[in-house]
Amino acid sequence: MSRIGKQPIAIPSGVEVSISGQHVAVKGPKGTLELDAPGEIAVMTEGDQVLVTRPDDERRHRALHGLTRSLVNNMVVGVSEGFVRELEIVGVGYRATAQGPSKLELQVGFSHSVPVDAPEGITLEVPTPTRIIVRGADKQLVGQVAANIRKVRKPEPYKGKGIRYSDERVLRKAGKSAK
Repeated sequence: MSRIGKQPIAIPSGVEVSISGQHVAVKGPKGTLELDAPGEIAVMTEGDQVLVTRPDDERRHRALHGLTRSLVNNMVVGVSEGFVRELEIVGVGYRATAQGPSKLELQVGFSHSVPVDAPEGITLEVPTPTRIIVRGADKQLVGQVAANIRKVRKPEPYKGKGIRYSDERVLRKAGKSAK
């Protein structure tokens, strides 16, 4: 049995889970998320819990069992609490400015500013010019938007300049050595 897949998912108050066939819809205060579960995996509600089961111990079913449970759990957590990813900007003159709840403008050493548009359901905050906070209900989308922002100017290994995750450690290389 999958150790992840067999754990029940608790449904917090204020969250509704509706299942019709293989389609799972989760609605909560932060929004609505939907998922089509793989055909062999069964998702059902039992009281205030969601259970994910598989038909047999075939390798593919074992893999999909844990995956489906994790995806449904991320949906429940996302619509109740939401997900956050923080980025830091390091470099002289590097900064971000908010152009609205889902628009951002980055000054990261290019001759021009780089505009960033967030998709529906994602909000971008700039509490200080060197910090960016990405918020949303969809864990995958929050991570993808944060990765796209980081990709504009990845941290370089010599001075550490660039955009990095707040918990990321940049390994520094030694520069040239004098003779």
